[in-house]
This record gives sequence, structure tokens and C-alpha cells, in this order.
Amino acid sequence: MKRLLWIGLLLISLGAKAQFDAAFTNAWALQSHFNPAAAGLDGLLNVRAAYNMQMVGFEDAPKTILVTADMPLFFLGPSHGVGLGLYNDKAAIFSTQKISLTYAYHHKLWGGIMSIGVKPALLVEKTDGSKLELNDPNDPAFTTSDSKGQAIDLDLGLRYTYKKTWYAGASVHHLMGPTITVGDDKTHEISIDPVFFMTGGYRLQLRYPRYAIAADAILRTDLQSWRGDITARLEYNGEKHKLYGGILYSPMTSVGVLLGYNFHGINIGYSYEVYTGGIGVLNGTHEIMIGYQTELNLGKKGKNLHKSVRLL
Repeated sequence: MKRLLWIGLLLISLGAKAQFDAAFTNAWALQSHFNPAAAGLDGLLNVRAAYNMQMVGFEDAPKTILVTADMPLFFLGPSHGVGLGLYNDKAAIFSTQKISLTYAYHHKLWGGIMSIGVKPALLVEKTDGSKLELNDPNDPAFTTSDSKGQAIDLDLGLRYTYKKTWYAGASVHHLMGPTITVGDDKTHEISIDPVFFMTGGYRLQLRYPRYAIAADAILRTDLQSWRGDITARLEYNGEKHKLYGGILYSPMTSVGVLLGYNFHGINIGYSYEVYTGGIGVLNGTHEIMIGYQTELNLGKKGKNLHKSVRLL
């Protein structure tokens, strides 16, 4: 029975990998990952790391690490932004790694900012065949050794931001639809379909100036399947400390809660996602996020070049 459960999880992991990259609960805070047009948009240095642990309690369940950094290029002018992304996703015997660079251009339009971004990337797929237990170890359909392959990939994005009130964006990952050949014998191939994202958000400043409500949505699809996520957060912006708490809803998939604390430019966030498809409440997804944000305007004279500011 344990082996059957492991195989079932393996099939689930393969299906998820074919359709989407990992779905982060804190997608609202990882804007430059999902849409390269967001890189350097706010004129700040942003560094974030997220660790996502899905289906807790299941052996070899998916685990994903994401690190992103983006900033403006002031020597070219505030209209230019760059970023870096490191992504590692592991499920059972499979792992996906992505190393990416981002460039974005921002142009003032209709009282807001129109942005376009491009993200070239290197994709690496690895398989640890030593973990397979086969009745026939010579079955050519499976490899019993470590194997890997790689391919060049590309993401594109558009985004419109109106002040600090709302934004809307569209992006596509794996635009080139790469096919990765795995192993020395070049007999195994992994095809990755393009994935399309629609994002949007609105921030409502409440009557009490220290409180605000922020709502964000993301829809992703490979034109065969789809997933949507909606998050809503209540923010408290104190003089020294910032707090937020909120909820997540993904139709036909999950519900969850989010908590976060900001101090001296550092953000620590935690979320827990519960699947609504029959998996137990204790077998949901834990996600931990750590971020740092600071002002980085090298053009200011007589000022501290690294001055912490509040996180959104």
C-alpha cells in the first residue's frame, strides 16, 4: 500500500509539472517571479525567498524553493529594472531548476506606469532513478541512474500600475515550449507547454490611516487546465512595525490563511493552505517567506544609501 501511495503521488507530481510551475500562496509578494514586468517597478531593492512544502505528511511530496531579487538601474534612469531568480522544485525522483535574469522597462502612461519585461532562463531537469523499485531493472522505459537535461527558456510580461491603488498584468512562462532531453542515451524527453498568467490587485486605504485592505488575484492556465487564487489582507502600518493577516481562496482547490510581520525593512511571512479535494486538513501546504526591501537611490547626495522603508 505504501508503494501504491508513492506511485500515486508520483503521478500527481508529473501532472502538476506538465501543467504549471509551483503555485505559491504568497504570489502577491513574488510579483517579479510571475511577471517580469514588475522588476524594479517601485524603485527599491527587493529580495525575497519562499519555501513551499506541499502535501505535508506524504513521502516524497513536492518541495519548492524560490529566491528573487530585483532593483532599478539608476545609472540608466528610473525607467529600467533588472532582476535575478533562482528556482528549485523537487517531487519524488524528479527535480526542476530554473536560473533566470530579468529586464523590465517602465513608461509613464495615463497617470500610471506601463511596464514590459523579459526573462531569459536556463531550465534543468534531473531524475534520480536510483530510488525506483522495478520488477525488471532492465526495463528501457525507466532509468535507474541519475540523469539530467537542460534547455533555454523565455518568459514575457506586461503590466499597468496606477499609483499605489491598483495594477493589472499578463505574462507567459515557457514561451518557447522547450523540450528537454534527459539522460546520456537521449531517449527520454520532457515537453513543457507555455503557461499563461493574469494578475491584478487593488489596495483600499481605510478611514483610519494606519489600516488598509489589499486584494490580489492570479489566474494561470496552459489552455487545458487552470487554477485561480484570490488573497485578501488587512494591513496595519505602524511607525516601527507592520502587520498583516489574510485569507486565500482557490476555487475547487484550497483555502488558506496568511500572516506576516515587517520590521526594519525585513518581512517574515507564513501561510497554510488546506486542500478541499478530500486530502486531510493536516496534509496541506506550509509556506514560509522571508524578504528584505530597502531604498537604493544612488543619486541622492548626503543621504544614507541604504534606508529601510516599509514593505507592502
